Amino acid sequence: MIREYRPEDLTRIMDIANRAWQGIYDMFLAAYGAELFAVLVPDRDRAKGEQIQSHCNSHPHWVYICEEAGRIVGFVTFRLDGERRIGEIGNNAVDPDCGLKGKGQEMYRAVLQRFRDEGMRFAKVHTGMDPAHGPARRAYEWAGFDIRHEDVDYYMKL
Repeated sequence: MIREYRPEDLTRIMDIANRAWQGIYDMFLAAYGAELFAVLVPDRDRAKGEQIQSHCNSHPHWVYICEEAGRIVGFVTFRLDGERRIGEIGNNAVDPDCGLKGKGQEMYRAVLQRFRDEGMRFAKVHTGMDPAHGPARRAYEWAGFDIRHEDVDYYMKL
């Protein structure tokens, strides 16, 4: 079941986010090294959850919750740009311990339908090109995303 966010969901989805991003953070640590990683992600155990909290506090109506048998197993945040008519999927995750398949696709279908209902002309999602983001890329492609643009972030120590 996909439903709208309620404030009492926050603790659970922050926990899901913090656990779901650990593999991504492992990749960032390996790619950036400890010094730069510590600057970019000062607290890997809470950073993603804090991003989710900020979004939920600012735009609670732009969050969907995925439940299975009354238990929250995932979430998806999004934005609506009414001027450009682009809906953008933001942070999203399925609980890494839930063992259920297809929940991400359920959430994407619900969000994409919301975009259509709100008059959006395009949908956007951003993800990394590294191996850690491979499952996310496959999920977005499976959901129908087919226009792609790649970019690169460069860093250097001064």
